[in-house]
Amino acid sequence: MTTRENKIDRFFLIIVGLLLSLGVLIFISASLGVLAKNEKLFYSVLFSQLVLGLGLGLVGMYLCLKIPYKFWRKYSLFIFLASILITAAVFIPHLGFRHGGAQRWIEIGGFSFQPVEFLKFGFVIYFASWLSWAKNRVQDFKFGIFPFGIMLAIIALILFKQPDIKSFILIATTGIGMLFISGVPFKYILGVGLGAVFLLGALIFFTPYLQERVKTFIDPSADPRGSSYQIQQSLIALGSGKIFGRGFGQSIQKFSYLPEPQGDSIFAVLGEEFGFVGSLVLLALYLSLAISAFRVGVRAPDVFGALLAIGIVVLIITESFSSQRPKNFSKLLNFSS
Repeated sequence: MTTRENKIDRFFLIIVGLLLSLGVLIFISASLGVLAKNEKLFYSVLFSQLVLGLGLGLVGMYLCLKIPYKFWRKYSLFIFLASILITAAVFIPHLGFRHGGAQRWIEIGGFSFQPVEFLKFGFVIYFASWLSWAKNRVQDFKFGIFPFGIMLAIIALILFKQPDIKSFILIATTGIGMLFISGVPFKYILGVGLGAVFLLGALIFFTPYLQERVKTFIDPSADPRGSSYQIQQSLIALGSGKIFGRGFGQSIQKFSYLPEPQGDSIFAVLGEEFGFVGSLVLLALYLSLAISAFRVGVRAPDVFGALLAIGIVVLIITESFSSQRPKNFSKLLNFSS
């Protein structure tokens, strides 16, 4: 990420480096819970996340630093369409597969990934390009809200089928944030938000699986041995950490109780090992990342660069916080006291 064509924002890179380092440490510690259960799976997880995930991520970061960001604008439509096609590829037999009750994964040569991650960034790139092209015309319904609605409808057709409601909400929230920054009238944004809420409500009403997820979200204690098990165990882990935590590598919950401690439950491991203070440090780093990225956007030489930077950080921050329910933090405070 650059503030000008040839100048790197060092503070932004420092924050990214700190988050990356903390993430690697917690991931290694959380993965010890996998080692206790399945040694072969442990080494597979380390290879896929550290060697492939971290390695490819660093290569990608280097390439993004070297490639002029205007390249992304030039090929934004192609990138968006390609990301839609690869996300839809999860429904191709013998290529996509189900995990955890949802058809969200693709496996190629023993390596699996969720293509929706490409769709998220493909959407941000193309929508930033569209809004920068429309400029002041985004205040007109047909140049602002209408194309956004078309994009969301296409994305919804794929993600609702999987189903992956969380990713749809993240993309919609990011798009609404980009519309707001672009100067779209608030009444239009409010209308889109209400429409999305109505659509999700209707989908939940007709989908028992989603009804169960909503019940679990509202009341984690409703089914502590079933659908609420992960949330309950995560809260126990967070409470066990108290103020300063048990210490690095000392989590107990990751060995026998937390499902996928290296994945969905990794924040609970961090809270147990580093306590309330460690959790606040992580939140402070994310806040610093957001502030730094917005500064990059403000200093960008054109509208596309500004929207691209702000869109990406809204996506990352929203996704990071969506993984941690507000009730988790409030109960962490209660346990700590």
